[in-house]
Formats: sequence, structure tokens, C-alpha cells
Amino acid sequence: MIVGAGPTGLTAAAMLGQYGVECLLLERWDSIYPQPRAVALDDEVHRILARLGLHDEFAAISRPHRGLRLVDRTMRVLTEFRRDAAPGRHGYPQGSMFDQPELEAILRRNLKKFSNVTLRGNTEVTALHQDADGVWLDVTDTVTGEHDRVRAAYVLGCDGANSLTRASMGTTMRDLKFTQRWLVVDVVSSADLGQWEGVHQLCDPVRAGTYMRVGKTRYRWEFRLASGESADDYRDMTRLYPLISPWTGTIPAGELEIVRAAEYTFRAQVADRWRDRRVFLLGDAAHLTPPFIGQGMGAGLRDAMNVAWKLAGVLDGTLPETVLDTYEIERKHHARAMIRLAKFLGAAMTAGGELGNIIRHAVAPRLHLVPGLTDLAMDSQTPPLRRSDLVVRPRLRRTLAGRLCPNAILDGDRRFDDVAAGRFAIVTSTELSTTQRAEIERRGAVPITAPPGSELHRWLTKGRARVAIVRPDGTVLSAGHQLLPHTIAAVGSVDR
Repeated sequence: MIVGAGPTGLTAAAMLGQYGVECLLLERWDSIYPQPRAVALDDEVHRILARLGLHDEFAAISRPHRGLRLVDRTMRVLTEFRRDAAPGRHGYPQGSMFDQPELEAILRRNLKKFSNVTLRGNTEVTALHQDADGVWLDVTDTVTGEHDRVRAAYVLGCDGANSLTRASMGTTMRDLKFTQRWLVVDVVSSADLGQWEGVHQLCDPVRAGTYMRVGKTRYRWEFRLASGESADDYRDMTRLYPLISPWTGTIPAGELEIVRAAEYTFRAQVADRWRDRRVFLLGDAAHLTPPFIGQGMGAGLRDAMNVAWKLAGVLDGTLPETVLDTYEIERKHHARAMIRLAKFLGAAMTAGGELGNIIRHAVAPRLHLVPGLTDLAMDSQTPPLRRSDLVVRPRLRRTLAGRLCPNAILDGDRRFDDVAAGRFAIVTSTELSTTQRAEIERRGAVPITAPPGSELHRWLTKGRARVAIVRPDGTVLSAGHQLLPHTIAAVGSVDR
């Protein structure tokens, strides 16, 4: 059972559908919330959408994110980090801009492929009760007022920042000391603003702001609100135009239409517990991220990817129930790391008052001179997952474990994910014997040889490994130098 049919819930439902799990998705509203919210995701999250078979559809509604430009209050460019639009290690642009309602529409249509997944709208969950064998959910039809009870083996709470699922667990959100009120404005116009096609960060401690082009005719601005201000002050173009005019140039206000002007309180919070027996928290129910690195929605899709294959394995008996303990261990640490990065970048770009402004003017134009900094700033690779029973990482040695295996092209136009197809894989630079291949396949895994000169071979070599066990979610379970019998047996010990 999944509570909440936002991007996280829809993704989790589709993944469970792919694994053949019977799944009921409960959503309070009948249709998609029509207003834009999230607008960016990276190639790791794009890869998740591709795993659902949605790459072509997502590519049709998105545009590559070209990087980050820091500007001051006079629109002088302080520094610029350009991002290559060509496919990266995961096979997709390192950053993409999109309109969330369009993405949700794609995700909803995708569920129709799975006869084992049911989406039930106009259904509000009012209470959850656990016992030893499952979970009872009290639900109310929001149209008729009729009450009902439904039964689930497990529940994924994807019901947002005000999660009833979280409240039923007695879990609280831990504040990571970041709260800011911002105005978020979406504008449509047939006129081309002629701006650089990346994110513009306005480094102004008085009026910090962000600009980005989201689609062919859609643009977004975000401005930090001063004390006493609210979104109501900027719901008409007369009041808003002075704020956005540095980007609109000579385009008259009459050619710009406000789609939405809303106030958001950006917070940094993480739930203290993500699991209570048979109930799990995902997405905004588990974590809230400031938007400065565009990882809010993506974090929820990462949650869905992490838990879905484990839950499917437990339900079909191929994985022990204990693997579910790894979900919080792995995802909580990763989410907190991304939140801290967002806080740091937000402060570096906007904090410090006029002194901070002076420092940014002195330092930012020279950042490109720091060796490797541009690559680091624009690298979409996120931190490795923390050590768990499914991430075997030495404490004092760098390893590939916990990182994503590249979605490399293996033969023709088939990539790693196409071949692995949601199963365990053993990737090795050593040629496998017929017996070894047969044993790996007998254990339900996929043998993949990385020939010299191939992307996977270079990846293994850089990671000082010759063999890697890759989990169904693309994460490396362990990596080493030799393909020994216990390497193959390790797959069997996990999935049996």
C-alpha cells in the first residue's frame, strides 16, 4: 500500500509493478495538482525514470540544464560553471529542467501498464494501525464521505511534509537549522528572454533570487521575502515586474503572464525514524531540502528506488526481511548529506550581508582558477551510500561500494540497465568461464564482462577493482580484486 500519489508515490508504485507486486496507491485528490513545483533533476534521477521506461517521454517535456551562473545585484556575472548537455555516465544529461505537472501526468499514465497496480483517487487516509501481520488503514471517500478499512502487508508513506503516516508512527522531524521564506513565481511568455540557458543565482543579501528557464515558454523566478512581505504583494505583474525586469529586458509586462505566485518556507529537516515495523516514510514525509541544488523531488525518487526492490524481494521470499533495515541506514545519511550541501551553497551565495557581498565579489571571479573546482561543482555524482548489510565498504579504503555503477553502453545501443533489468549483476574485467557464468545465472544474477578499453573497464580500474557486485538499484554492493567463489556466493547469500 502506498499513501500519496505524488512523484515519489507514483515512482514507487511503478517499480513495485515492474516486480509483480500487488499494489494499491491511495491519493486524496482525484487529479494532478496543476501548479508547478519541482523543476529540476539530475542524471541519477533521470536514470530512475528511464528504468520505468519513461526516458523518451521525459526527454520530450524537459530541456538540458546548462549549469550555474552567479550574478550580483547589477546582473554582473561573478562566475559561471558550465555543464555539458551531452549524456554523462548515466546516459542522460547531467541536469534537466521540467514542469512537475507534466512529469506527474507521465508517471500516472505509466501505471496503466501494470494490472497489479491500482490508483484510487478521492481517498483520504485518516488513520493507520499496525499488528504483527500487517497494517489497517482507515480511509474516507472525499466525494461521498463513505468510510472504509483496507489491509496491507506494508505501507509506504509518500504523503508529503504534513504526513499523516509520519504522525501515526510517532516520528518527528529534526530541524537542521534552516528556515527561509521565499516567493516562487512561474511566468509564461511566447517571447524569448534571450538569457543564458542555465540557472542564474542572484547573490544579493538584500534580495537573494534565482532565475531559470523551465520550458519553451515557461520561466521561474524565486526571491527571498523580506519581513512583512508575502506572495500576495506580487500576484499582479505591476508589482512583480520590477523584480524580474533585469531578465526580461525590453519585453513589456503585457507579454508576460503569471501562472503562479506562491510563498514557500524553505526548510531543512529529516525525520528521526523512517521505519516503524511495516510502515516506511519516503519523500517529503521523511526529509525537506532547501532548493539550492535542485534535489528535493529527486530525493524522494531515490527513496522509492532504494526501498522498492528490497520490499519486492521480501514479499516474494527471495530476500530476508532484515534487508528492509538497510533502507533508513542508506537513505537517511544520503539525504542529510544533500541537505547540508544545499544549506552550504545557499549560505555561500546569499549570506553575510554586505561583507558577504564584498567577499563574493573578490572570490567568485577567481573560482574557475582553482584546479578541479569547476568539475566538482558541475559533477552530478552524489555521495556514496553508508555502510550497511547491502553496502560492504572498508572503513579506511576508498571503494566503489555504495556508488552507482555507470549505465554504460555494453553492446549496440543497449546499456547496463537494459541488460541487468532490475537484477543483481556481477561486473568483472576478468573473462568468465562457462561454469562461472552458469553459476551466476543460476543464482538469478547477470554476468557482465568489461573488456579492456570499455567504460565499465575504466570504471573498475579507477575504483581499483576487477569485480563488482551491483544491486538491482544499480548501487555497488561490494568491489574487489578477484572473482573468487565467495564473490558469486555473496549474491546467493543476499537473495536467499
